[in-house]
Amino acid sequence: MTTTPGNYFQRGFGLKAEVSPHLHADYHSGLVERLKSSGHRLEAGDLTFLLAREFGFCYGVERAVEYAYETRRRFPDRAIWLTGEIIHNPHVNQRLQEMGIGFLREASGEGPGLDAVKREDVVILPAFGVTVQEMQALRERGCILVDTTCGSVLNVWKNVDRFSASGFTALIHGKYAHEETRATASRTTRQAGGRYLIVRDRKESARVCDYIRAGGNREAFLRDFAPACSPGFDPDRDLARVGLANQTTMLSSESLQIQEEIRQALADRWGAASIEDHFRAFDTICSATQDRQDAIVELLGQKPDLMVVIGGYNSSNTNHLTALAGRSVPTFHIEDATCIESAGSIRHKPFGQTAERRTEGWLPQGPVVIGLTAGASTPNNKIGEVVAAIAGLRGAEV
Repeated sequence: MTTTPGNYFQRGFGLKAEVSPHLHADYHSGLVERLKSSGHRLEAGDLTFLLAREFGFCYGVERAVEYAYETRRRFPDRAIWLTGEIIHNPHVNQRLQEMGIGFLREASGEGPGLDAVKREDVVILPAFGVTVQEMQALRERGCILVDTTCGSVLNVWKNVDRFSASGFTALIHGKYAHEETRATASRTTRQAGGRYLIVRDRKESARVCDYIRAGGNREAFLRDFAPACSPGFDPDRDLARVGLANQTTMLSSESLQIQEEIRQALADRWGAASIEDHFRAFDTICSATQDRQDAIVELLGQKPDLMVVIGGYNSSNTNHLTALAGRSVPTFHIEDATCIESAGSIRHKPFGQTAERRTEGWLPQGPVVIGLTAGASTPNNKIGEVVAAIAGLRGAEV
């Protein structure tokens, strides 16, 4: 049994007007609206809050969450599953679970898996997308599929398809364990002999560049990149023709640097005159990711004393906002207002670390200017709660 076109939905169910009140109740913040209407600035006692011009839910996230709400309303009596987290925000995912939507794979990696899906069930595909193999397995079950894959992700897939079809290896700047990057890499399997290699950062990119220029220990290279390359990958063969792509939520400036470094390495190896035969790249940086990164740079120009970045700890774009801000001022990445324990103590996740830590004396005495931003998967109500909690530390009501 395979899914028919009538069992595949990619544009919702036309129920936006019906679910909008529920979305408003679950995620709206009057305080955030007040901040926006007052020039993204709010004074509370001796605290001044500066909110980035671009922050929080992006269009792709709003669309995915809206479709999940529409799906629950369209199929009130069906078992509904998500293949994994719909976005990287614990509060949104918890709300969907409260609505009776099950997760085939939890953030921990645990879960019943695809075997739990029955023909009459409904399965929602998250904003990150799913791998080609997962999609095929779900189609074969004949269940109803609701696809919320973000348009920016689909754009990356199209380019990876082009690379593979023309015999180029897809070099993907991303995290190999991330759902989106796994889905993107799987697109290479649609072509016979399709290949991919994933690099996490400029350090790994430099390793690839060295191999392109001068070769090296093939076995050591394959051992180091074992989890991040296609089966049968051969660096001596597969690094001769390379097409660049990226996980849409990576740091855009780093993606561009990696692109230029790979291009230069190929030019050094094969000659600048033949670079078009060995290198390709398309702009696949998500505009929402870019806008939020640009906005935080603009906000830092206002010289805040510290930055608070709000979002899921496993959110790639939120972590990169933390990295950008942390270059200039003390920066605290928190999941929600419960992380603000007192004026003397805050729980947060430093960039590049996996564990939460506690920092004492994070909020200085006297007047303080606090910069605020939030990842693309953070709802406004969580931002408003953080502002209220910080203001409350000084006895100010907002």
